[in-house]
This record gives sequence, C-alpha cells and structure tokens, in this order.
Amino acid sequence: MGKSCGRMSWRPQYRSSKFRNVYGKVANREHCFDGIPITKNVHDNHFCAVNARFLAIVTESAGGGSFLVIPLEQTGRIEPNYPKVCGHQGNVLDIKWNPFIDNIIASCSEDTSVRIWEIPEGGLKRNMTEALLELHGHSRRVGLVEWHPTTNNILFSAGYDYKVLIWNLDVGEPVKMIDCHSDVILCMSFNTDGSLLTTTCKDKKLRVIEPRSGRVLQEANCKNHRVNRVVFLGNMKRLLTTGVSRWNTRQIALWDQEDLSMPLIEEEIDGLSGLLFPFYDADTHMLYLAGKGDGNIRYYEISTEKPYLSYLMEFRSPAPQKGLGVMPKHGLDVSACEVFRFYKLVTLKGLIEPISMIVPRRSDSYQEDIYPMTPGTEPALTPDEWLGGINRDPVLMSLKEGYKKSPKMVFKAPIKEKKSVVVNGIDLLENVPPRTENELLRMFFRQQDEIRRLKEELAQKDIRIRQLQLELKNLRNSPKNC
Repeated sequence: MGKSCGRMSWRPQYRSSKFRNVYGKVANREHCFDGIPITKNVHDNHFCAVNARFLAIVTESAGGGSFLVIPLEQTGRIEPNYPKVCGHQGNVLDIKWNPFIDNIIASCSEDTSVRIWEIPEGGLKRNMTEALLELHGHSRRVGLVEWHPTTNNILFSAGYDYKVLIWNLDVGEPVKMIDCHSDVILCMSFNTDGSLLTTTCKDKKLRVIEPRSGRVLQEANCKNHRVNRVVFLGNMKRLLTTGVSRWNTRQIALWDQEDLSMPLIEEEIDGLSGLLFPFYDADTHMLYLAGKGDGNIRYYEISTEKPYLSYLMEFRSPAPQKGLGVMPKHGLDVSACEVFRFYKLVTLKGLIEPISMIVPRRSDSYQEDIYPMTPGTEPALTPDEWLGGINRDPVLMSLKEGYKKSPKMVFKAPIKEKKSVVVNGIDLLENVPPRTENELLRMFFRQQDEIRRLKEELAQKDIRIRQLQLELKNLRNSPKNC
C-alpha cells in the first residue's frame, strides 16, 4: 500500500489502569466471625470498627447499649456469653478506634454521652462497664464520633442538638463547639491534614468548615441532589457525596471543595432505596460505593482530569450488608496484594464477613507501585499544637516490612473534677430540660440508678464505721501487755 496510515484518531482512547482487574475475595467461613447479635438499630451508621488488632461490633442488648471487641485472630463462632463493653445507658450509635493507640476506642450513645474505653491486651475477659473517660457536653443523643486524622487525642462528636463538639482528651473537656447546623448532622469527613471538616446535614446542605474557628468556608444548598454522605478525596481538593436525585434514584456527585456552587459531575447509580456508603483510598485513588441493604460494592478510579470518575467493576453478593468496617492500611496483607479490606455486617446470619480487594499480580515480591508511603500510627501533632493553629500532614510509613511496629503511645486519662463545661460562653452541663418523654424517662432512670448507687455506698460506709468502732472498743478493752 502506497499510503501510510496515520494515527487513527477516531479510535476510542483505551485507558490503561493497574486497578482495572481488582477483584473482591470473601474470606472462608472459618475466617469469618459468627454468632454475633448485631444491633437491629436503624440508625444509618456502620456499627462496626476495625484496626490491626481488634474488631468492634455494636450488638443488640436489653437495656443500655453495648458492643463486642474481638481480637482479629479469634475467628469462628463467638459464644453467646462473650464479654461486652456495656457501660452506656442508651443504645450505642457509633464506635471508632483511635488511629494512634490501637486499644483505645470511642463510643457515643443515645444516653447523650461520649465514652473512651481502654481494651486490655488480648481482649476482654469480663464485661467492661467502667470507661476511662465519660464525656458529657451534648444535650441530646450523640450520633457520630470521629478522631482527628493527624492529631493525638482530639475527638469530634456530633449530636442531635445540632452541635459538633471538639474534645481535647488530654484534659477530658470540650474545647470548641461548631454551631452552624440547623438540623441533624449526617456525616463528617476530614481532609488529609485535618485542617478542613466537611459535613452533610438533614437541612440538605453540604458544608466545608474550618474546625478550630467553626467558620463555614463553603456551603452548597443541595435541592436536586439530597446529600447523605460525604468524603474528602485526599489531597485532590475534591469532595464526593452520595445522595438521592429528585427522581428518588441513588446518585453520586463530585465537588470542588473551594467552590460548592455547582457539582463538577453528577452520576445516577441505580433505583434502589438504601443509603450509599462511600469509601476512598487515597493511595490507589479508588472509590468504593457500598449500598446499605444490598450486597454490592462498586468501585471506581478517580482522577483530577475529566472524566474524573472511571468505573472499574462491581463486587456482587446476595447477602445484604447493614454496615461495613474498613481495615487501616497497615493491617492489610501486602504479600497477597490486598489494597482494601471490608468487614461486612450480615445481620440476618449474625455474621461478620471479611472481603479483601486484591490486585492480581504474578510476582511474589513487594509491589511498590500499589503501596506508596501511607499515613501510619504516629500522630503529627499534639492537641495544643493543633488547637494553636498548626496544620501538619500525616506521618507516613512504608508497608514494605509488613506491620510489626507496635505504637509506643499510651493513653493517660486526665484526672477530672466535676465542674461546669463552658464552650463559646455556653455552659453545656446546665440542666437542659428534657425535650421528649423518652428523654425524661431516661433522665429519671439515670437518677434512680444514681440514688440506688449512693444508698449502697452509704450503707457500705455505715458498716465500715461500725466495724472500725468495734475494733477501737476492742483495742481499748484489751489488757495492756506490760
């Protein structure tokens, strides 16, 4: 042929991606956790938290709220009388592990409190009722807790009083209050260095907030895309929300964090009704979308250039998920090229099922390209530094040697005196009048418990006084040995 062919510009661009063949692998039954009375609470949370040592699951319990903490190696059937963390007086609504101290977990509850628990080495041997710290500051139930991603001992909590409190656990007090929401806060997410907080709210607004000042930097009024969940996409200066379109279909939207006037893209997912949980992996730029009440997990690759979102594949399973825990990066099996691991709650079967997302590779050697340096287990800042206005990126670690290093950090609970809690000039512990009959009943029962406890304490002290009086009498009456 005389004419040489030029580049075929009409041909669609083939996008090469090292993650296009990622697949989900369900653990064998003996590596699942079975016989767990998973909570039937309808609150839209995950009810599950996992780290490299423990799996925590909120359970169904009669009176008060409780959760299980199981060492990861203790797979198989869990006994019905397995010890629980059960100090809350109301249902537990959220639990989160401290990212820097792997035996410290935060929980929040309908009883309006946030509590910090220290799990003993090897897990619980008996029921745990005494928390390291009890944090009282919300006037209504607390629906969400979130640890700061780079600072040790800074915890955020969001309550049904429409407030976000920032707790400094070094002193055991709330140090800031974010008071810009006009309804229940549905979701909180931080950017990489924790200098920005984004929230979704029942008032249909998406907000980007400077957490220390509580200043709203950006706000979107989402009329066509009712937002449910939001996640910061690492350092891309992008947000991703999941929600519902005006036609009641499930939808995702991508936003520029510095301009929320219009989403960059909106994409319909399907016509199912369950909430879509988004998970983002900044190391692989992969986004996972998991539907509550169905068994599917779709995954995409995200880029800063158009089309921004490239669909990769879908993991399908007939068993519906109530929630999903996510293993931190340093807990993954790098020898199996595992890039993400979910812990799926299957309520009907009382089962927790690990699902590994794997990049198929022929080589057994460490795959540097899929495991960049990743945020590790060391904090970058102290609470005072962060509260003083310093921002710092996470301290990174390599996964090459596998995860061997145990964190040297230990949680020291502050010694607290009972006093008023004043944030932004408002005393949060003033007697807030109960707003509902349920709250009134809860307050009444709590006071009854307290009165009962004090009566018992008084009776014990009376007995001890009588014993000491008798001992004194005996000493006086005994003949003195000269």
